[in-house]
Amino acid sequence: MKKNAQAAPAPSAALSGYNKFKHVVGVIITWIYRLRKIILAAPVVYFALRLAAYNMVNLPMSVGLWLQSSGEFSMHIARQLAVVGPLALTGGCLVMMFLSRKALYAWAISVFTLAVPILLVISNNYPA
Repeated sequence: MKKNAQAAPAPSAALSGYNKFKHVVGVIITWIYRLRKIILAAPVVYFALRLAAYNMVNLPMSVGLWLQSSGEFSMHIARQLAVVGPLALTGGCLVMMFLSRKALYAWAISVFTLAVPILLVISNNYPA
């Protein structure tokens, strides 16, 4: 009893094109995954530097912190410290992101640190 061996059908051009497309997409996704920390950090660094430049121009020479209910600030610091402090905080979070295996947690914290320069401008230009 012999079985008739049938030859496997030749792959069609569409199937071959699909496999090539799938391979290219796989390579792109692999490189995006490998560069994920740089891709996540780039917009944070850009906006942190933009906010630092904006604050260097728009903050007063003496920046007040911890606005009290009386309308007075309980502490004053120099403008340079008010600019460099939040920038260093964001940089520290990004360093933690590059050193950790889970990049998204430290990246999310660094995004939230971008609110610090904005709050400094608002509290010093429009006190309660």
